[in-house]
Amino acid sequence: MSITGTHIAYLHTCHRKLWLFANGIHMEHTSDLVAEGKLIGESTYPERAEKYTELQIGSIKIDFYDAKNRVIHEIKKSNKMEYVHEAQLKYYLYMLDQIGITDASGILEYPKFRKSKKIILSESDHDTIEQWVRESEAIIRREMCPPLEKKSICRKCSYFEFCYSGEA
Repeated sequence: MSITGTHIAYLHTCHRKLWLFANGIHMEHTSDLVAEGKLIGESTYPERAEKYTELQIGSIKIDFYDAKNRVIHEIKKSNKMEYVHEAQLKYYLYMLDQIGITDASGILEYPKFRKSKKIILSESDHDTIEQWVRESEAIIRREMCPPLEKKSICRKCSYFEFCYSGEA
């Protein structure tokens, strides 16, 4: 199983969402919020597609990598789940480190709020990220989907109708 940045983000968001996504149940295409996030990413910095490289490492895809300065640019719609975004970006930095690009950094960008945050990979992050990968793989390998955990973020999730279809 090849773990992607999406898997890491979903690990920190909802184990049920991680399992469903990894097992081929994709609902993101039905979400207006996901579409809005993609639009922000594509339209905020239109010159980036020409200036930066799209980088594929195994099963992960980094949209905006500045190879000259070794910086990953990750654009997000909202900073409400900043920890999740940091985890995903640190996973990308970890994957770069695994192929010998050891001094890369990342920038989380929230254009709607005119906010950005520099992210670096520390030595202690390596063990943490390896644990995230093991935990993600264990959840994905489960025979049964994890049970529903009602969270405040559920209403904005692309899997909301799927998860709550049997609720009274």
